[in-house]
Amino acid sequence: QVQLVESGGGLVQPGGSLRLSCAASGRAVSCENVQWYRQAPGKGRELVAVIGHLGTTLYGDSVKGRSTISRDNATNTVHQQIHNLIPEDTAISYCHLTMYWGQGTQVTVAS
Repeated sequence: QVQLVESGGGLVQPGGSLRLSCAASGRAVSCENVQWYRQAPGKGRELVAVIGHLGTTLYGDSVKGRSTISRDNATNTVHQQIHNLIPEDTAISYCHLTMYWGQGTQVTVAS
């Protein structure tokens, strides 16, 4: 059974930063492609960042240059650091691995 638990969301002012974490169990993140998605109110789910099993990273246009996805094999966790947050980053962020989703963590950017 694979479980994904996201954390690190919260309320942050514009221009601030957040570090989201996705703790996985039941599957090694080093052996899989892991994605971060987000869903803003009233919108569809958007692919934000990917880290491949070989360490290759890809970013969506909305966060390119502001986001870094990384992996900690020792703790089986994938992180997403986002800088220079803007109100349009307000969304629920989800971690995805193969067919599994986490429960999401809310990111709210407001002054």
